[in-house]
Order: sequence, then structure tokens, then C-alpha cells
Amino acid sequence: MNEQEFERTEALPENEQAAPTEPPKQKETVEVVDVAFRNSGKNYFFAPGELTFSLGEKVIVETARGIELGRIAQTVHKVDADRISSPLKKVMRKATEDDIERSDRNRELEVSAAEIAQKKIEARKLEMNLVDVEYTFDNSKLIFYFTAESRVDFRDLVKDLAAVFRTRIELRQIGIRDEARMVGGLGSCGRPFCCTSFLSDFAQVSIKMAKEQNFSLNSAKISGACGRLMCCLRYEHESYEAALKLVPSMGSYVETPNGNGTVTEVRPLAETVRVKLDDKPEAPKIYSVSEIKVLRTGKKGGGKDQPKQPQKDQPDKQ
Repeated sequence: MNEQEFERTEALPENEQAAPTEPPKQKETVEVVDVAFRNSGKNYFFAPGELTFSLGEKVIVETARGIELGRIAQTVHKVDADRISSPLKKVMRKATEDDIERSDRNRELEVSAAEIAQKKIEARKLEMNLVDVEYTFDNSKLIFYFTAESRVDFRDLVKDLAAVFRTRIELRQIGIRDEARMVGGLGSCGRPFCCTSFLSDFAQVSIKMAKEQNFSLNSAKISGACGRLMCCLRYEHESYEAALKLVPSMGSYVETPNGNGTVTEVRPLAETVRVKLDDKPEAPKIYSVSEIKVLRTGKKGGGKDQPKQPQKDQPDKQ
């Protein structure tokens, strides 16, 4: 076969030629500003339009509740278009001194509204706890937030309040975690509640997370002011979950350079364990996972995953 025949034989038919590879499409992005509102740790996206903003600046925006005053929590930046809920509304304008004064007046009116509402609640002997009162910026609606252990029939209360305030009344039952977010305060760490400062949504927290992080299961120590498990238990959960797969579980019987013993304490992030030796049970020692070999897996927790066994000749991990 000559050279021309070889080239003709190896060539692919025209309709089977490999299609040229296209460069990956970049995600479409949109310029937004983050706006925060009262009683919410969550920020909302708005289009900046032609305006420029500084951090903390007050602005007027249109929301599902009507015209609202908010503050810039993050200046102009780009986000992926798939994170935007359509339609993306624009910031109407920067707040003026009159706008800020009006907002301050609303705060004063809310104090007196709360006092009146509390008297109405007591008069009707309703099993509800008034948490907060909020006027919308344009005074078109007055919202009363409350907690209750069960469903409350507040139809007559709404009529009483509407007759007093001559505006649209809304009573909204909230959960105990939302109450903590609204009221605010300091956590056991000495810092403001996560839900009032930066936490946008309440994620599920389980007692398993506290167990895996070796917290005391005393409810007073692992519960927040709201009475629920602290939200911060979730922050390092994934790290602990991954680290626990690398260390033996509690109660495991292991071989160490000083003899065999039982694991009595696990330190997942440090990748070390405390072992009570058979020969010297009165003096437990700490070993790196690289120094031990699991002879029998414990059944006192630590997950279902069989811990990985490092070679004994590996250097100790710092």
C-alpha cells in the first residue's frame, strides 16, 4: 500500500469527523447589591441600576410587603444568574433624611402599639406571647409577631386592633428560634447571636452533631437562648464527620508501641486517641493514629465506618 492509499484508508468520512471542542460556557452573572432589613439575618439581592453605594447606607426598595427601608449589607458585586429570583427589582433610591426620620417615628409608634396590643391580648385572655410589632415604611400595614404553644383564634383581636390603628393588621405566629433572632442577645461565646448577625437560614441541628464533637450532652451547655440546639454545632460538623473516619471508635481494642489497650478518648481533629493499656491501666497514654493498629473495633460510637489503618512505620502526625 502506497502513502496515498494509507492516508485515504485512515481518513474518517466527512460526516464522522470529530467535532471541534467548544470552550466551556461561562456562567452568566448579574450585578447586585445586598440589602438587609430589620429583624432579619438574611440579605436580599437588588439591582443597583446606575447608583453607587457605600456599606451601611440606607436605601428605599420595593418588596413583597411594599415600600421598605433597608441598609446596604454588601456593595455592588456579581453573582451567578441562577441565584437570582426573577424579577430582580432595582433599588428605588437612596434614603433621604426625611425617610430616616419617618422610619424613626415608626419605631416610636411601634412601642405604643405593642402596649395597646398587649392589653387587648390580656383582655381577651389569649394564650399568646407578643414578641415584636413592626410598621411597614409607608404605614400601610402593622404586623404583630407572636409565639404560642398551639393554634390561636385571633380573629376578634384583629378587629380590635384594626379599630384602634385604622390600618391593615397582620398577626404572624413565629417559632421560638425566630423569636431569638428578633429579640437578639449574646450567646454563651460572648458574641451576638448568629441568627441576628449573619445567619440567613436556620439549618437542621441534631444531637448526633454534639456527640461527634465530644460535647457534654447537658442540654444547658449545648442549647442556645431559644432553648434549641445551638446553630454553631453545625459549623464544624462536616470536618468532624470526615475526621472520625480516620480514628478508631471509642472502646476499640488496639495495639500500641507500649502494648495492647482500649481506646477511652478520641480526638478526631488532632488524629490522636487516649489508650488505657492492659499492663498499666492507671496511666493512659495518647497516641497518634499512625502509631496504633486496631485489633477489634469498639461499639460505643464513632460511626459505622471501619477506621482506616495506617502503617506503623509512618511518621507521627503533628
